Amino acid sequence: MPPTYEDIEHAARRLAGHAVRTPVIESPHLNSIAGGRVLIKAECLQRTGSFKFRGAWNRISQLDPQSAPGGVVAYSSGNHAQGVAAAAQLRGLPALIVMPADTPRIKQENTKAFGAEVVTYDRARESREEIAAHHVRERGAVLVPPFDDPHIIAGQGTAGLELAAEAEQRGVSLDHVLVCCSGGGLTAGVALAMEKRQPGAKVHSVEPEGFDDTLRSLKSGRIERNDRASGSICDALMSPSPGELTFAINKRLLGPGLKVSDAEAAEAVRFGFEVLKLVLEPGGAVALAALLAGRIDAHGRTVGVIASGGNCDPDTFARILRREI
Repeated sequence: MPPTYEDIEHAARRLAGHAVRTPVIESPHLNSIAGGRVLIKAECLQRTGSFKFRGAWNRISQLDPQSAPGGVVAYSSGNHAQGVAAAAQLRGLPALIVMPADTPRIKQENTKAFGAEVVTYDRARESREEIAAHHVRERGAVLVPPFDDPHIIAGQGTAGLELAAEAEQRGVSLDHVLVCCSGGGLTAGVALAMEKRQPGAKVHSVEPEGFDDTLRSLKSGRIERNDRASGSICDALMSPSPGELTFAINKRLLGPGLKVSDAEAAEAVRFGFEVLKLVLEPGGAVALAALLAGRIDAHGRTVGVIASGGNCDPDTFARILRREI
């Protein structure tokens, strides 16, 4: 069953004291550029450096350890991996994470630092789902999927719940909310939260060019797949297709999908560092990139932006700042 707004409220109670209530940042310079008011939810400052801890904790905190003698297994390009590893460590459960071999080293090292075992694979030739299923059977573990799970979606939706609450405290109504999108879990959760708390807001998925499966799925009305598995600096946003559960929510609630180029994502990373004083990874900066690139008309409007992650490879980050990317 798909999650409900009430499930997001329950998730918020579970996350209290475990997840960070991340700040909502407002920049006069960015407001001037946009011609409106921009509220940035800085999930790059979340525990493990991305919003993914929210969904992972909401799922894993409800597990009975006796039902998962082998702990948990997940597959991820990096941010979900760290969220699952951290949540499992807090619960005293072993974790095995299936990660692409080309995952930035910082994400692999951080995942291991939380005590998880990492198994790598070739994302162009091997199936992460099949590898994970093998380890679930072998270990007697529970699979914690990255997005297509009601507990994961509800957990991610708490970021939207907090953004909506902050807008209300500041006395404004959100006209648009821009959310980075891969499998669609964060987008779906935020959309469910906004439907209840900010019903006038249009929620938009934002994806990298070439990996805009949600944008195309929204246009066609059916799940579309990407024709390649890699080839963007936005390594966190290269899921092959939307999830069935996430797309069922997103096709009902989202406004038009948006996409940005790698160059625009890199520019948003630079802007985040130079102006907002935030460290963003390219995939975590695409929502900001869409705003800066004028993908929506923000003039005279209030726009929420989810800055979803900051686990950037140090060399990539340095090259972006030097404008080599």
